[in-house]
Amino acid sequence: MLTAAPWDEPDELTAVRGMVQRLLGRHLPLDRALELDRTGSFDRATWEALGAAGLLGLGADEDAGGSGGTVRDAVAVTEELARVLPSLAVDYVLSGMAMRMLTDTGSDRARRWLPDIASGRRICSFGLSEPGVGTDLLNLATTAREVDGQWVVNGRKTWISLASEADVVFTLARTDPAEPAHKSRGLSLIAVPTDQDGVTIRRVHLAGMRAAITCEVFLDDASAPLDNLVGTRGRAMSILGRTLDVERVMAAAISLGIGRAALDLHVAYAGERTAFGRAIGAFQAVAHPAADSICELSAARALVDSTVRMIGRGEPALAHSAMAKLNAAEATARIVDRGMRAMGAMGLADESAMQMYFRDARLQLFSPVSNEMVRNVLTESMGLPRSY
Repeated sequence: MLTAAPWDEPDELTAVRGMVQRLLGRHLPLDRALELDRTGSFDRATWEALGAAGLLGLGADEDAGGSGGTVRDAVAVTEELARVLPSLAVDYVLSGMAMRMLTDTGSDRARRWLPDIASGRRICSFGLSEPGVGTDLLNLATTAREVDGQWVVNGRKTWISLASEADVVFTLARTDPAEPAHKSRGLSLIAVPTDQDGVTIRRVHLAGMRAAITCEVFLDDASAPLDNLVGTRGRAMSILGRTLDVERVMAAAISLGIGRAALDLHVAYAGERTAFGRAIGAFQAVAHPAADSICELSAARALVDSTVRMIGRGEPALAHSAMAKLNAAEATARIVDRGMRAMGAMGLADESAMQMYFRDARLQLFSPVSNEMVRNVLTESMGLPRSY
């Protein structure tokens, strides 16, 4: 029978998915997932269970404290998490970014953080976006300067997932003047500990991804040791460039998970709900949208799989990860809308997961980067003039 589940996957990847499903079955049954979404809460016990299972350390070598594995494994885990609680998948992407970034830097100090993050004992967050900046990171206002043998960091970061739970925020700051021909030069990544007076964190409550713990972070003479620099001073964008390719394809996996779960609900409800003496799935007005959804979801999955294989081969994947993110997000927004319309008021009920998927799918259209900016990346990749 045709379903929304992945196809043509190796047995070892099927086993990874099965492990995640069993873990979530124990820790996050539907009523628990909906409760966390409703209250906007972070479940540390589930996070630590992911760490104990080796799932937070995917993408980092075992000898460095990670779990080995590939981007393809991490993408599969992300999709399975998003099927149950999309907010948790958003936070999981942060761990995947950290594993790739800390592995790539080769810094002894950076590698010392890796085992604790991979195990779930230490939680990290990324402080990139700022008020009035958004995706225009090269014009950020946060600064870091050397004072008495440490970094002193000042600025404000917004839309920072998991910040209030984090032990450290990997903060993008200007440490050196920009070069006119190379505006990305002079930006550095510094691991800023959150347990200090110079860091104030304010929770921002969103309509979607409620349990991803979105925050503002205020840095007022916040301090960090000099060796909390991640990678090379002034070259943060080269590190983030590789990391963000993975972030985008994992964001696409979040959309796949939401779309798959919403389509499953659409089909199940259409088969159970009766009207005019028959299941409503017998009416083409309900059935044909489901057919459109499985076509779009399958096409989005094929693009994600192709991009993951490119990354696995070490090939540049900027344009393809951008396409995967754009396509999956927009396809899923349509899939969830069709499912909501099929379920009617039942889809809006608190006890239905459809209302969560409906809200969370909207955020994927502009997070972690807006689809409009993604289109700019793609048109430039096609040889058209830069528009920004």
